[in-house]
Amino acid sequence: MNKIRRLVSLLTFVSVFLPLVSQESAVENRHFEEIWAYYLPGNSDSFNPEKMPVTDLCFFSGDVNCYGEISYFPSADILPDYKGRRHLVITCEGRSLSHFVVDPDYGVSKKLIKSIVKASVNFDGVQIDFENIPQRDAQNFLKFLKDLKKSLGKKKMFSVCVPARNKKLTEDVYDYASIEPYADRIFIMAYDQHWSTSVPGAIAEIPWANKIAEYAKSILPAEKIIMGMPFYGRTWVNENYAKAWLFSGIKRIQRENKVDKVDRDANGIPHFKFKTTITVTGWYDDDVSLRARMDSFKKLEVKKIGFWRIGQEDTDFWKYFFE
Repeated sequence: MNKIRRLVSLLTFVSVFLPLVSQESAVENRHFEEIWAYYLPGNSDSFNPEKMPVTDLCFFSGDVNCYGEISYFPSADILPDYKGRRHLVITCEGRSLSHFVVDPDYGVSKKLIKSIVKASVNFDGVQIDFENIPQRDAQNFLKFLKDLKKSLGKKKMFSVCVPARNKKLTEDVYDYASIEPYADRIFIMAYDQHWSTSVPGAIAEIPWANKIAEYAKSILPAEKIIMGMPFYGRTWVNENYAKAWLFSGIKRIQRENKVDKVDRDANGIPHFKFKTTITVTGWYDDDVSLRARMDSFKKLEVKKIGFWRIGQEDTDFWKYFFE
């Protein structure tokens, strides 16, 4: 009888605890509970599910028009070898259009919600990426998110993209705490610290990104936070001559570059050429810096990460998740 009891106890231990160990090992193998990444249809050669352990693939994107319709959206049926969750990203370009589709007074928001629900039938989730909401539409935007979440139902994962914040702003359309009740996940775009019109610098300095993660953790439930990272880089030049000029500006660059010959076409319109030296500064991420980013997020106990976007990265970095 004692042998039978010991055998039953052993079988109980194996059946209960081994699955937990296996699951933890799988998560540890990837380092994070969820790995999100954006995918542009047409870049299928850039995505290999066997080498890229993406749990959540964001199909970019469904486009909103002024009639409250999704004028185009990618098919959920592509990439048959991918077994993870598929999310339809909905984008809305421009402040005027964003105002028009979220302000209920125009009667477009309800139509748009129905259109999103219909377009997302074959997807596991929907993500809203509205980056140009006017401040005066803050409450309208929240109502739109609330109504859309309700219409999608509990079985459809709902995520919202928000810009990077390291403190609470007095007026903020993308206030983390206000959006949280309506979102299953919040994708924090922790990049574009430096961009095309700023001074040269990293797309996202690691200490800067860490502050954003720390702030997010102080506001949001840990299970909802997705920390976004950049795959892309940027270059800057110290002088850009490719633009429109005033007459005085034309004369200035002629003087500065010692242009002493001006030609004219058959109708007398002047034109000139000169050669000059331009300093180009570039910042980007590679395998080394991406590993450093992920290690820093792990130390902060960030559980979910994401990347913009597949096809832009140093592909060597994917090995990190299997080490």
